[in-house]
Amino acid sequence: MKYCYRHNLGFILSWCLSRASLLRQTPPMIAIGLRKCFSLKFKFLYFSLQNKVLHQSKAFFGYTTKVNMAKLISGKDISADVKSAIKTKIDEVRQTVPNFTPGLAIVQVGDRQDSNVYIGQKLKSATEVGITAKHVKLGTDISESALLTIVNQLNEDPNVHGIIVQLPLDCNTAIDSDLVTNAIAREKDVDGLGVVNAGRLARGNLDCFVPCTPRGCLELIQSPRGAGLASLAGVSAVVVGRSKIVGSPMAELLTWHHATVTLCHSRTKDLAQVCRQADLLVVAIGRAQYVKSDWIKPGAIVIDCGINSLPDSSRASGYRLVGDVDFSEAKSVAGAITPVPGGVGPMTVAMLLRNTMEAALAERDKSLAGQTWKLSGIPPVPKVPVPSDIDISRSATLKRVDQLAGEIGVLPSELEQYGHHKAKISLKILDRLSSAPDGKLTFVTGITPTPLGEGKSTTTLGLVQAFTEIGVNSCACIRQPSQGPTFGVKGGAAGGGYSQVIPMDEFNLHLTGDIHAVTAANNLMASAIDTRLFHESTQSDEALYRRLAPKDKPFTEVQQRRLQKLGIDKKMPSELTAEEARAFSRLDIDPATITWQRVIDTSDRFLRDITIGQGPNEKSMTRRCKFDISVASEIMAVLALSTSLADLKQRLGRMVFGLSKSGAALTADDLGVTGALCVLLKDCLKPNLMQTLAGGPCLVHCGPFANIAHGNSSVVADQVAMKLVGPSGFAVTESGFGSDMGFEKGMHIKCRSSGLQPHSVVLVATVRALKYHGGGPKILGGGAPLPDEYRRESVDLVVKGCENLAQHVAIVRSFNLPVVVAVNKFGTDTPAELEAVVNAAKACGAADAVICNHWAEGGRGADALARALMALPGGSQLGYLYSLDDGLEAKMTAIAKRVYGADGVQLTDSARQQLDRLTELGYANLPVCMAKTNFSLSDNPSLAGRPTGFTVCVSDLRLSAGAGFVFAVLGSISLMPGLPTRPCFYDVDLDCETGEVLGLM
Repeated sequence: MKYCYRHNLGFILSWCLSRASLLRQTPPMIAIGLRKCFSLKFKFLYFSLQNKVLHQSKAFFGYTTKVNMAKLISGKDISADVKSAIKTKIDEVRQTVPNFTPGLAIVQVGDRQDSNVYIGQKLKSATEVGITAKHVKLGTDISESALLTIVNQLNEDPNVHGIIVQLPLDCNTAIDSDLVTNAIAREKDVDGLGVVNAGRLARGNLDCFVPCTPRGCLELIQSPRGAGLASLAGVSAVVVGRSKIVGSPMAELLTWHHATVTLCHSRTKDLAQVCRQADLLVVAIGRAQYVKSDWIKPGAIVIDCGINSLPDSSRASGYRLVGDVDFSEAKSVAGAITPVPGGVGPMTVAMLLRNTMEAALAERDKSLAGQTWKLSGIPPVPKVPVPSDIDISRSATLKRVDQLAGEIGVLPSELEQYGHHKAKISLKILDRLSSAPDGKLTFVTGITPTPLGEGKSTTTLGLVQAFTEIGVNSCACIRQPSQGPTFGVKGGAAGGGYSQVIPMDEFNLHLTGDIHAVTAANNLMASAIDTRLFHESTQSDEALYRRLAPKDKPFTEVQQRRLQKLGIDKKMPSELTAEEARAFSRLDIDPATITWQRVIDTSDRFLRDITIGQGPNEKSMTRRCKFDISVASEIMAVLALSTSLADLKQRLGRMVFGLSKSGAALTADDLGVTGALCVLLKDCLKPNLMQTLAGGPCLVHCGPFANIAHGNSSVVADQVAMKLVGPSGFAVTESGFGSDMGFEKGMHIKCRSSGLQPHSVVLVATVRALKYHGGGPKILGGGAPLPDEYRRESVDLVVKGCENLAQHVAIVRSFNLPVVVAVNKFGTDTPAELEAVVNAAKACGAADAVICNHWAEGGRGADALARALMALPGGSQLGYLYSLDDGLEAKMTAIAKRVYGADGVQLTDSARQQLDRLTELGYANLPVCMAKTNFSLSDNPSLAGRPTGFTVCVSDLRLSAGAGFVFAVLGSISLMPGLPTRPCFYDVDLDCETGEVLGLM
């Protein structure tokens, strides 16, 4: 350490050693002080000795010249080092995360000049280090509620990592500043003034944001360029001032760094005497030059946090800045001291920047999604016999969905809660996690099922629960159930037994209303079609155009797209010629070509063929049409395949509902309805978060049927799940029905359009289904009893039925993907039957085959399946069975031969005409979605096993231009299910006292 003296200190010390009476110190004490002078442990003794020796030497020699003993602790220099380190760290992180940019928001109410100066310094310093800072300046008349709204908006902004509210508030209204600062989210409270961060600091939990000034003071004390006091253990520290911004948190910070701390204030008795005992004195009392030199222990470290202005006519400003310590006196007594200005002030700004960077790094760590989740939750202990699904669901320990979201790395700003146990996840999460590596994507599919189902959803959830219990990040992605099957034949679709999504009643009933929104959007478009038919038939060209495009109003965005399609580049309705106006306003819809139907989410057979337009005001414009089930709407398929709102809007706009009389394809854009559809669906694009019985995440999103649509949950749900689980985790997504149905469409349509790359495939098989495919009697749904063949051992039937299993294994392998067969164990299965399935699966090319009992045992029952997937090497590249450049017939033929095992396809005359028309219109390069029975590999539901020597009949071709595929109907496929004699709704009821739903399966 360098100190400025007028005479050589060594000479003075040597002279004083020979005259012990002058020093009033024993020679051994002086020797110790000199020997340990550069040791932190003896720093205060060293400072004290130097001051005593020098002062007594001055008295002895009669010196009168003032000597400055204190080391000046430069906050400017140390803060520059801190800011340089922050900039270096930000640049370093950007090497791996290019879009890493810490964001700071400074909220100011009013226009105080001193606040403007402070904020200007913060903004300038933030820019220097690479932090994006924005100044939110508000008027003096802002209300408390409006200010809280702004703070909450900043809390939800993923680009803002730190928020400070500049105090004091300069306003004309009554605003509780504590309420405002406490409204800042804990993880963004970089000022450390919120109750959560303050409470953590008070309890000694330093995993918090420490207020900037105390943190800056600690840096000045410990930095080698500051006081150099690296260890505070045993140091006697006095803090003068008890404000929540500086004094109190400073005392707590020093305490948890093992100093012995006394917290004082203006009413402390014998304050000067208390201060004189301090090896470390921190002053933040807000009084100019309050602490004098005789308050300071010789050699003590003095940190002056005050900043006050005193009149000074010699200054151009008319004032000068001073601290709470009388610096001119104190510097001759203290061992080290901070000046004012240039001491603590610059450090406060530097610590604000450091806290902001650390907040951004903490979010970055969540974004990397590589750490293992710490999931809470207590799954129910399996009972024998297994209770009903609803009873198991109710016995589970449910946690709040916001807690689950936090455990898996979803930020509060990315979560939109619907009650306590379900929520939507904003797609902003994909922007935040764009640099994070993807997890492994596993598709779950099955062999050809019986009407009772073989448990794909149950296996999906059991597998995810198994991963959870092993400690591997995993998220299920399943479709949302339709109300039609829930109240009709099938019942609920939340999994079953001890492998479920919970709460299963909320899962099966409404959820977050996505299907209702699809219904509303679909029917809005249906209404728009018939309304346009009506108005075009009842109005003149001039009247129609005048109403569609008022002359003083510019064309809307969707109308401009209609004009572009027609090759018209004009902005105002008055600019169009009569011919252009007619082309714009008349769609000339050919009613016979309309393919767009109305939908309802109820199984209602009497809506399969209806007549509309029979009201007295519709001028006899009747038309035959029908209702489909809501999940059969093209809008559901569009929703499931969209990757963003912009993509959704584009897909909706290009949906084709029919042809003009001249043969041109007519779209939602032509109708002008695209924007309205997008508005109805904007929230539906966000996946729904629920939980499994093991307390793990499950994303429930979209519900296109697998026999009449592409049968997979949404692309965005898979994308979100893959980002959240991290590179070592598994996103497990389910495809509807067998691998010839949802899986094939998942590969050719979902993965192809999105670029998703599967890691592995789980193929679910059951002894019951294999017995049926081996020649067993027909299995009926609707609660009919199983024939005896399915209740007693019959290995021969199982072995014969494994031909069906072999074909499904071959289907998966044809896409160049590894497959693990999950033999879903039922209570009637025997060891010999199960062993036969495992052996057959391995013999026909499965990477592995395991017996699963997750229905009865939960995650533990799928442990072997989880470990089999973890053992797969990965790295397989998805291959397709046809090129998009192939014609539509060639694509259908490839699927028929390589997936179904057919000899080829046969098109009816009408289907061939439709094929030719679609090719003419330019849609031949789309993939094909084959709509067929799910009960057979063929198009004939009665052909079980692995049929051969057949062709599939294509009876109809339809266009789903928005979804991006051509819809091929094989045989007779109904898009509207009917209710059985005894529907499931007989069992559903409500307990009016408890509010509990009864009777769901």
